Amino acid sequence: MVQDWFQRVGSSVPRGFSRYFILELLKKKNRTGKEIIDYAIEQSNGIWKPSPGLIYPLLGRLLDEELIEEAKDGRYQLTKKGLETAADVDKINDIVKKQLDVLFRLGNVGRFVVMDLLEKIFSMGSILSSNITQMTDEETVKYKTFLESELKKINKTKKKVKQIKIE
Repeated sequence: MVQDWFQRVGSSVPRGFSRYFILELLKKKNRTGKEIIDYAIEQSNGIWKPSPGLIYPLLGRLLDEELIEEAKDGRYQLTKKGLETAADVDKINDIVKKQLDVLFRLGNVGRFVVMDLLEKIFSMGSILSSNITQMTDEETVKYKTFLESELKKINKTKKKVKQIKIE
């Protein structure tokens, strides 16, 4: 999955990707910081080479947020909170992936909608990933409402296109 993603986007890694990349890796297996770096290089066929200056401070933030913990052998593992966060990301990813697949099949109209949605999602993801620990419950609800409204827009577009095709 990660390798397919790199083939589509080339060497540009969106802001916030590293955070979710680490959470996804640690879901499957406990790893050291070096193992995380090595895996990223291997999976991207050398296109993405995250530096220790990126990975270790990020691991520190994930530790501070109690999403991961360091085991006695020096490997990092997800905490219960980290597992819940990773599961939430998976749910959102599945929903968005299904909707984007449909929109890409719709031709130019779908592409414009997708590009607009992706821009909003990346902006939102950047804000959320850098501020998540300082967010109030009210702010969390606000962002959740926004993301849900964007998904509803996609569903409406999908239904309109289906109606047009039927007619």
